[in-house]
Amino acid sequence: MKILLSNDDGYRAEGLAALVDAVGAHGAITIVAPDRNRSGASNSLTLDVPLRATLYAPDAYFINGTPTDCVHMAVSGFFDHEHDLVVSGVNHGANLGDDVLYSGTVAAAVEGRFLGLPAIAVSLCMEAGTPRNFASAARVAADLVARLIKGPPPDAMILNVNVPDLPDGQLRGLRVTRLGNRHRSEPAVRAQDPRGHDVYWVGAAGAGQDAGPGTDFDAVANGYVSITPLQIDLTRHAAIPSIERWLERG
Repeated sequence: MKILLSNDDGYRAEGLAALVDAVGAHGAITIVAPDRNRSGASNSLTLDVPLRATLYAPDAYFINGTPTDCVHMAVSGFFDHEHDLVVSGVNHGANLGDDVLYSGTVAAAVEGRFLGLPAIAVSLCMEAGTPRNFASAARVAADLVARLIKGPPPDAMILNVNVPDLPDGQLRGLRVTRLGNRHRSEPAVRAQDPRGHDVYWVGAAGAGQDAGPGTDFDAVANGYVSITPLQIDLTRHAAIPSIERWLERG
């Protein structure tokens, strides 16, 4: 089993190191990760400048690009060998609900699936001041990798995994969930640079809005690991007839 690891927090991230330690027992590990934090990069590819890969440890590279660049390069020709599985993470923070549209962690897994591989995105739902139980989240990832090796699920898809920031023994179990959604984000924060010019920081993500039973928000809030199967097709199939009728009305 050849396992490709990536992330969006950069190759020095604590979560990636924990993932290497936990998943390494299940196969040959290759790391291709961004050279710096690329949180929020979503599925962007770098097309305006060339990409460079730098070896920083055995079978480990960083790239001057996005998480999607990393997986795309690794799977589509950078290596002589092929990979069997992509695992992205462990992300430094939750990827719940709407977060999946922005997340570089999820995007790395999506790119793996685009290229025909099973893929897992793993995030630790920590906040400022919480314990940072990366080893706990990485052990969850390793358990899922072991399950995939034993027998993949019947349908190929991306698994978006969110782990409460709890020690391993305090996790209450696994729940298969759907994505919830958040309230709108907080307003942009205006500040000034040293020359007195206005600059802006993107506002914080909103709190959970659709966060009831069955959602990823609810599972994590109650101490369970949330596992949400994601699909790439964003088509709202049920709306196709109504849009056709709307267009026919002129």
